[in-house]
This record gives sequence, C-alpha cells and structure tokens, in this order.
Amino acid sequence: MEENPSFGYLVMELMDANLCQVIQMELDHERLSYLLYQMLCGIKHLHAAGIIHRDLKPSNIVVKSDCTLKILDFGLARTAATGLLMTPYVVTRYYRAPEVILGMGYQANVDVWSVGCIMAEMVRGSVLFPGTDHIDQWNKVIEQLGTPSQEFLMKLNQSVRTYVENRPRYAGYSFEKLFPDVLFPADSEHNKLKASQARDLLSKMLVIDASKRISVDEALQHPYINVWYDPTEVEAPPPAITDKQLDEREHTVDEWKELIYKEVLDWEERTKNGVIKGQPASIGATVSSDPLQQHHQLPSSARSSPCVADPALADANGSLETDGGALGRCR
Repeated sequence: MEENPSFGYLVMELMDANLCQVIQMELDHERLSYLLYQMLCGIKHLHAAGIIHRDLKPSNIVVKSDCTLKILDFGLARTAATGLLMTPYVVTRYYRAPEVILGMGYQANVDVWSVGCIMAEMVRGSVLFPGTDHIDQWNKVIEQLGTPSQEFLMKLNQSVRTYVENRPRYAGYSFEKLFPDVLFPADSEHNKLKASQARDLLSKMLVIDASKRISVDEALQHPYINVWYDPTEVEAPPPAITDKQLDEREHTVDEWKELIYKEVLDWEERTKNGVIKGQPASIGATVSSDPLQQHHQLPSSARSSPCVADPALADANGSLETDGGALGRCR
C-alpha cells in the first residue's frame, strides 16, 4: 500500500488478474509450483500470527505477470484456538474442507484443503468438487476420494455420524485416475519437477481426515515446492498483531471504525519509505518476490514473462488479459 499524494489516502498495489483467469492458462511446472509456493508462504505467516484465513479461493488470490502473488479478503479470517468450533458457513462451498462441512472443530490446516482444491483446479481447469449445497458438496468429496474410515466417522457427533453412515459407500478413485499425466504439463528437465510430484502433493493436501492432512510446513518442504524455498521468506517474522482477541470482543460500529482508522495510521507509519519496520519488506501475509531475480534456475523460455504461458494473453505491458468468460466462471 502507498499514499496517494493528491488525496492523502492509502491505495493498494495494482495487480494484473486474479487466479480465476490464470486457471484458464496452460501453466508449466515452474509457474504452477511457484504460485503454490507463494500461497503457502502467505498462509504460513498468517498461521504463525494465529490467523486462519478460512475463505481461500481463486478470486481471493491475485497475481501479476511476473508471478507475484498476493492473498486478499480477510473478511472471514479468525484467530486460531485449539479445538475451536467455528461456524460452518465460511469458505466458498467448493473449497470447503470436510471438517467444516460436517460441523467439526477445525484448526489451521483447514486452509491446506482449500489450497489443494485450488491446485486441483489449476491442473484440471475446472472445479474439483462443484457441490450445489453442503450435502451435495460432501457427496462430491466422497464420490471422488471415497467414504472415510470408521476411525474418522467416530470423530463426528452422533447425528452427523448417523447421516454419513447411512449414505452410500464409495470406494473413490486413485489420484492417478483423478489426475492422470495428461492433465499436467511436460516434466521440467531443468528443475526436475514432474507430474508425479504434483500428484503426490495433491494426495497429501486432499485428505478428508484433517489429522492426517499435510501441514503448511510439510507442504513447503515437499519436492514439488521446495525448489523455491528461501529462508528469508519462509522463516521471516509473522505479521505483528497486538491483540489477537480484538475481533472476538463486542464493539459498536463507531468503535470498529475508530479501531480500523488507528490501524491504518499505524500501518502508514510503519511503511514509510516503502519499508515495513520490524519485518523484511517482502514478507507479510503475502510473498511478493520475483522468481527470476532470486531463482536463476528457471529456463530461459520462462524468463520473459514468468506467469503468462501464452504471449497472446498478455497486452503490450505484459499484464494478464482480463477475460470476462474466465471471471464468469469464478466463485
């Protein structure tokens, strides 16, 4: 964010497109894995600050033509607490984790399921679990991944367990069947990124039982992601939050306005001259590094416009084309 000298208010950096549009492109492994790396970095820093985003979806993730990625819309974000039972009416349905659908308590790795759904959509070019309501959403999940084990069902409350047990049982499909090689780009000879690695990451993110789902830290160490690992990004201090219980207390509308105004003033003071005091400049809830500056192992064919796979999709300035059709398919 920066101050507009004419009007004296803060304005957001202009990004080229949201992820809905990028999903319609044919991404190579470098672009796909780097975009996922940035998502995971941003989520790691949110979780380190005790915040669960809860509404990750393609329309809440924006990118620039150089592959810079930022996470938006924290309207449903909440502070994390062990065993906290939160409302199930969060997260756009298609990206809603099983523990949310089933009204279970959930923790930070609820966001990992959403990233898995987003990754699957980037690979397939279409929504993985397009449920029409929360019941159909659950059916879409088990039809593809299979009915969960009895061990998982015993974690449900009695009424939900009875309903789930009375549903038809599904064997599900293997991830090789759900994500065959033909859906992936050609293997990367330079970074050794392969369809098998991407599929393995998907299989670890899209796990119905959250206790067995991969964590953000584990995902960042996965072979498909860790080619971009930079300790100065991944291990930087989390965003500073002075009062984690602030949004749990009751406030009047005027009090909320005052609190938000003070927070904006504080942010403006901390970011004078484009530097965030107390944090590396590129680290916050997002990662905004240029992969070409930090990771010279990208092939020369990717260096001109690392996020635009087809030059026809870029305008004269290299920005992503805004296609109404792609946005129309975005949730």
